[in-house]
Amino acid sequence: MFGQTFVPTKAFFTRGIGRHKNKLQSFELALRDAGIEKLNLVYVSSIYPPNCTLLTVEEGSTLLNPGQITFCVMARNATDEKGRLVGSAVGMAFPGSKDNYGYISEHTAFGKDEKEIGDFAEDLASTMLATTLGIDFDPETAYDERREIYLMSGKIIESKSLPSVTQGVAGMWTTTISAVVFLP
Repeated sequence: MFGQTFVPTKAFFTRGIGRHKNKLQSFELALRDAGIEKLNLVYVSSIYPPNCTLLTVEEGSTLLNPGQITFCVMARNATDEKGRLVGSAVGMAFPGSKDNYGYISEHTAFGKDEKEIGDFAEDLASTMLATTLGIDFDPETAYDERREIYLMSGKIIESKSLPSVTQGVAGMWTTTISAVVFLP
């Protein structure tokens, strides 16, 4: 693969939650819950490649092999505080043309529910894509208003997110992950 251009052709969203008395093991359990624990994960930044097909987690999981070096965009958060709301989300903004690239964002927060974290991740991705596509908007307006401008432009057709939110448990680490996993 080195010396060659590698552009993923497929991707899928996944998420997981793990709890354990040790922080690293809670992360491992979150990876297991997400179905990506057997991979060598390489974190990459925020571009959704042109002509990339978004698969379901079930479809994508069948294309994975243990030990495979796999690229992903991941949001990860953890707490060891009882009752603390902990969450992470990846958001994605899809361009109007499959020949263009999209954006993926990561977001983590405490004290926010799934909708809040998911909307914020989508807002980040959509705003990054809108600025590269030259869509004129006021960054101070609410996301719902800006989202309408993005969609009406025809340059952004959709945004999605996959939040992972839960409460911390006494005496344990709780880890949330949300990821977009890339495939050749």
